[in-house]
Amino acid sequence: MKSFISCVFLFLMISSCAQSKEKHITEFSQKDAESGILVDVRTADEYTAGHIENAQNINWFDEDFSKQFETISKDKTIYVYCKMGGRSAKAAHLLDSLGYKNVINLIGGYDAYAKSK
Repeated sequence: MKSFISCVFLFLMISSCAQSKEKHITEFSQKDAESGILVDVRTADEYTAGHIENAQNINWFDEDFSKQFETISKDKTIYVYCKMGGRSAKAAHLLDSLGYKNVINLIGGYDAYAKSK
């Protein structure tokens, strides 16, 4: 019984600390963009070929990628996406490590977004 209570307590502790850091890109809306910043982390060529309205392009492969976020408040919600989700997941992790408090990776990427339109 004691171990059961300990497990329940541990589960509640982990659950209360967990924060959703992902959202499927097809659930993203322009209303989300109004309350945060939408960042496309693909290359300039990929961005030019098609992107979500109001997205800023900050290329994950740029040497100064993290420096380009210095003017953005660490309390601002930042939505990141790429082609399929790999680069944006890395970008979200990096931004989290830099102290940005609300970074949301839009899983599925631009490919999933384009297919849904």
